[in-house]
Amino acid sequence: MAAFNAAAENGAHMIELDVSLSVDRQLVVLHDDTVDRTTNGCGSVDALTFKELQGLDAGSWFDPRFHGERIPALAQVLDEVKDRLMVNVEIKPNAFEPHGPVDAVERQVLELIHANDMGDDIIVSSFEWQVLETLRLLDPHIALGLLSDRPADENLRYWINRIDGFSWHPDSRVLTPSQVASLHELGAKVLPYAVGSRIDAQQMLAMGVDGLIVDNPNWV
Repeated sequence: MAAFNAAAENGAHMIELDVSLSVDRQLVVLHDDTVDRTTNGCGSVDALTFKELQGLDAGSWFDPRFHGERIPALAQVLDEVKDRLMVNVEIKPNAFEPHGPVDAVERQVLELIHANDMGDDIIVSSFEWQVLETLRLLDPHIALGLLSDRPADENLRYWINRIDGFSWHPDSRVLTPSQVASLHELGAKVLPYAVGSRIDAQQMLAMGVDGLIVDNPNWV
């Protein structure tokens, strides 16, 4: 939560976060599939209860100043940033369940968005495009972003059309001006991630991208 508040203080318009399911099927905001790297615990996120996850120190790994920072639930983050920031909710591929239970991660995310009346302030993105297809079937209006680490190809263009995708979120290292133009022709925005320096940002903006996903908005 400290990082999200810092993003707002440093001029970000939107935050990006990653959502997985705990073993008791709560929406958990954490980038990694395990807690080993960024907490004082160990194990897979989907093997721990939300109570167990919230008992971990998720800040000290970064800096002692953030000792005691907790892993939040998605609901907690949305409560904190509503009316201040837009949100890019990335659903982790490991949380996808092909059999589509009634409390599937994508259904829970959509219900929470509607409950907070934040449909106009959220993009739901994923590397698992079937998650996005399910969301489109559930909601004709929600903005969907297709994540990929490969250049745009016919398969991407097919899926943009198939789910009426709002945006493409490519790895900035594979992006070219022609790809940006191609996606714009389909009516999709281009929001590259892993933009790691001022030079990278300038190159992306020169290509005509619609936004930048960065670690530090301050230098942008």
